[in-house]
Amino acid sequence: MSTTYTQSIDLSQLDFDPDKLRDKYRHERDKRIRKEGLDQYQTPTGDFTGYVDDPYVEPGFTRAALTDEVEVAIVGGGFGGLLTGARLREAGVRDMRIIDKAGDFGGTWYWNRYPGAQCDVESYIYFPLLEELNYIPSKKYSFAPEILAHAKAIAKKYQLYDNACLRTEVTEIRWDESISRWIISTNHGDKIRAHYVAMANGLLSRPKLPGISGIDSFKGHTFHTSRWDYAYTGGSAEGGLDKLKNKRVGIIGTGATAVQCIPHLGATAKELYVFQRTPSSIDIRNNSTTDQDWVKTLKPGWHQQRMDNFNIIATGGQQDEDLVSDGWTDIFRKLQTILSAAGDSADMSPEDQELAMEIADFQKMEGIRARASSIVKDQKTAEKLKPYYRQFCKRPGFHDEYLDTFNRSSVTLVDTLGQGVERVTEKGVVVDGKEYELDCLIFATGFEVGTNYTSQSGYDVIGKDETALSKKWANSLSTFHGMHSHDFPNCYFIGFTQTGYTANVPHTLNEQAKHIAYVIKYGQDHKATTIEASADAEAEWVATINRLAGMGEKFYAECTPGYYNNEGKGNVGNGFLAGQYGGGPVEFFKILDDWRAEGNLAGLDIS
Repeated sequence: MSTTYTQSIDLSQLDFDPDKLRDKYRHERDKRIRKEGLDQYQTPTGDFTGYVDDPYVEPGFTRAALTDEVEVAIVGGGFGGLLTGARLREAGVRDMRIIDKAGDFGGTWYWNRYPGAQCDVESYIYFPLLEELNYIPSKKYSFAPEILAHAKAIAKKYQLYDNACLRTEVTEIRWDESISRWIISTNHGDKIRAHYVAMANGLLSRPKLPGISGIDSFKGHTFHTSRWDYAYTGGSAEGGLDKLKNKRVGIIGTGATAVQCIPHLGATAKELYVFQRTPSSIDIRNNSTTDQDWVKTLKPGWHQQRMDNFNIIATGGQQDEDLVSDGWTDIFRKLQTILSAAGDSADMSPEDQELAMEIADFQKMEGIRARASSIVKDQKTAEKLKPYYRQFCKRPGFHDEYLDTFNRSSVTLVDTLGQGVERVTEKGVVVDGKEYELDCLIFATGFEVGTNYTSQSGYDVIGKDETALSKKWANSLSTFHGMHSHDFPNCYFIGFTQTGYTANVPHTLNEQAKHIAYVIKYGQDHKATTIEASADAEAEWVATINRLAGMGEKFYAECTPGYYNNEGKGNVGNGFLAGQYGGGPVEFFKILDDWRAEGNLAGLDIS
C-alpha cells in the first residue's frame, strides 16, 4: 500500500486499509454481475398486467373520444409535467392539456403510496415552486401524502386541471406534415392535434418484476410496492398494517422503497422474510419538524439559492456554507477536510484529487458499516447488511428504523449472497435450496429505468418522414441540449435525456421546464410553424456528450451492479446514467442560461 498521496497526509493514519477495501469492493461487485443484465427483469404483461393497473380509481372508466386541437400537449402529470405547465402558464401560454394515465396529478407520488414513503432529499429543496405557492413543508423530509398534496396544489394554482385528460394512456404520437401538428392517439380512441408536445413520462412509475423462475406459480397474495394493496395489509401510508398480524410475508428487494416500508411490515407481520441481493447504504435520517422561527428568516429567492447550494456541494463544488447539511453532502464535507489538511488542493495532481475523493468515500462507508454493527444485535445479520461499494454506486438510503427492524425475532434477513432469489414455488420462495413458505409476497423491485425511452414511455413517437424515435434512439440518445431531437419538430423531452443529472431530480426538471417554456413562448411570439433542432447542432451536442462521457465511466464500472450502471454493463446505450452531461448539472444549467440570454435560438431551425 502506498503510504502517502501528498506531503501532508499519511495514509498510515487511517484506521482501514484502502487496498483491502478495494479488493473487497471488487469481490462483492464481481459475484453480483449477471450475464443477462437488464433481462433479469420483466415487464408486467400477460398475467402480470394487474401490477400496473391503477388501484386508486374505480375500474371501467370511459369517455367519448377527443378530436380537438391544443397549442401545447404535455404527457405526464408528475413534477416534470407540472413544472412545464407552470412555467408555460407564467410565460402566458393558456391553451394546453396535460395527459396522464393516472387518476390524478402527482406522478411518482401518485403511484407510490406504500407505508413510510417519503422523499430522501430535503423537502425544502425537493418540493418545487415553494415560493410561488407560498408553502413550506411540515418536515425536513416529508412523507408521501404531503408530497402528493403539494403536486395537486400546483395543478390547482396553475389551472392545470382545466382541459386535462387523466386516466388516459397515450398509445402513439405521430407528426402530420400536412398540417404541421402532432396527432396524439390514446387508449380512449383520441386523435388530439397539438402544435407542441412535451413528454414528461417520468422514471419511477412503470414497475418492473424480477424474471425469477416460477414467479407466476405462487398461490399466495402478491403485489408491487408501487401498487400497495391496503385492502390486504390493512393500515395506511402511516403504517398500522393490522391485517398482516397472522401472515407470513416475504419482500424481494432492499433498495430505497424497501428501506422505507420494511419497518412497517416488520412491526405487524407474524413473520417477515427480507430477501436481499445487495444491501443498501443506510445513513441517519434525523428527520425533524420544520422550525417556524427559521421560516421567518427566509428572504425572497431563498428556494433557488438553497437548491443551488445543495447542487453545487453534492457535485463536488465549494460553498461557504452547507445550507442543507445532511447525508448527501456529508461525504463532500469529509473531502474538504482531507483537501484542507493536504494544503492547497489546486496544487494537487488529478490523481491525488481522485484518491482524496476515494478516501473520503471509504471513510463515509466505514461509518455506514459501523452503524449497522452498532444497531443490529446479531452480528452475523449486521455483517450481511453492510454495503461494500462506493457511496454513490447506488442511491443512498437514509432511515432511523430500518436497521432496528432486524432486531425483531419475527424478522429474518435472507441474504442471497449477491445471487438473488433462486425460484418461486406455489408455497413461497427458494434461496440456496431452502423454501420459505409465505402467505404474501411483495415485490420491491423498482421501476423500468434502463430500457429504451419508448419502452419506458409505453408508446412510440413518429416524426418527420416516418422517423420512429424507437429506431433513432435504439442504441443511444441523440438530442440537442437533451430536449430537442432532429426530425421531431415542436417536440420536447423532459427527464434524463443527455441532460445535467442531480440527486435532487425536481431541480433538473425545473431547469428544463423554464427552457422549454422559453422556446415555446418564442415560437408563439414569432408565429413559428415549426421549431426543430438542426442536424448540425444535434451532432455537435452528441459529440460533446461523448467527449465528456468518460468522466464517470471508471467510477461506475467499478460499482456493484444496479440501475446506476446498467446492471454492471456500463453506462452505454439507454442505461440510466448513459449520455448524461459529463460536466455536471451546474455547468449544464449555465449552458442553458447562456443560450437563452443570447436570444437567437442558435441550433434550432425555425419556420
